[in-house]
Amino acid sequence: MDKITLNNAVAEIFAQREDLRSDVWLNHATFERGKIYLIEAESGTGKSSLCSYLYGQRGDYRGEILFDERDIRRFTTAEWCRVRQQSLSILFQDLKLFGELTALENVEIKNRISPTLTHQEIVSLFEELGIGDKLASRINRMSYGQQQRVALVRALAQPIDFLLLDEPISHLDDRNSDIMRDIILRYSRREGFGVIATSIGKHMTFDYDKVLKL
Repeated sequence: MDKITLNNAVAEIFAQREDLRSDVWLNHATFERGKIYLIEAESGTGKSSLCSYLYGQRGDYRGEILFDERDIRRFTTAEWCRVRQQSLSILFQDLKLFGELTALENVEIKNRISPTLTHQEIVSLFEELGIGDKLASRINRMSYGQQQRVALVRALAQPIDFLLLDEPISHLDDRNSDIMRDIILRYSRREGFGVIATSIGKHMTFDYDKVLKL
């Protein structure tokens, strides 16, 4: 997938608002593979809803969302499975990690679907993120900031055309935020994928190709 396009798309809940001023909703917005985008939003403007639409979890919107030139409303379940395994990855705001599994198991359970990272790469990423001693720790015994770092490694454990980041550093200090940024930038340059990050305040300090207001 090389391009994501929104044509006059808007969450149903905002469809009747006459005061809506957005670079995304009820507008034409294009995201290209290989570029880095920031979507800035205020709380309650549909940031997580947008991510859910792009990931195919919800369909309560009007307008069009196109992957390349194809309307995602026409995707079959099998096609969505392929897109999520081979093209589109996401770091959810609520992480969606398995609390009863270890940090390493949470990454491996995804990496086995479309083997992308070697075991040594996974270990090296954990060490780089300052959680090298947490590989065997159960997720529900780790801090939220540590879990966010595990969720990043899991998000990288697949082929990617676009990486969605929904409030990825909400519980991280500046140093760990910068480490996550550097890892994402390194993998984006190596694999050529695009990044779409959302934020209602604190955000990664990328040199963004474009910043949009939601």
